[in-house]
Amino acid sequence: MATTKAAEKSKPTEDVQEPLRKQLIALLYGGQAHATFDDAIKNFPTDLRSTVPPNLPYSAWQLLEHLRITQRDILNFSAPPTGGYHSIQWPDAYWPKSPEPPSPHSWDESIAAFHSDLKNFIALIENPKSDLYKPFRWGDGQNLLREALLVADHNAYHLGELIILRRLLGAWHK
Repeated sequence: MATTKAAEKSKPTEDVQEPLRKQLIALLYGGQAHATFDDAIKNFPTDLRSTVPPNLPYSAWQLLEHLRITQRDILNFSAPPTGGYHSIQWPDAYWPKSPEPPSPHSWDESIAAFHSDLKNFIALIENPKSDLYKPFRWGDGQNLLREALLVADHNAYHLGELIILRRLLGAWHK
């Protein structure tokens, strides 16, 4: 009988949240009901990245940076760096002021940072020790599930805007 109890203790614990984790990850990568991040930014013409179309308040650069900044902020909220989470000023810190990228490399650097942060956020979700439902010790009851849904919703919304912006500029060839 002692052998049976020891065997039971050594069994890995089943992750009952695994099916939900898989669905969240698929949602974050996109492409199920809408374009992916990579589809939306693929071959975006360099000369149009800072163009603000008539009746829109921002350029493709500003949308891309807003996506990156917001996703990073949600990642920092969900897994605060050393020293804890420090909020940024809404809305000013979430949107770049200039419609132009600050350097020729800024577009690619922003894309790389977006991918890196998404990978890190997905790693939080994949971790079976991360309870998707448990409220964070900080905040107002938010949990990892809520933050994952927020990232997916926010990204999908603004990727749609980016595609509309591309259409208005005549730069959407999908």
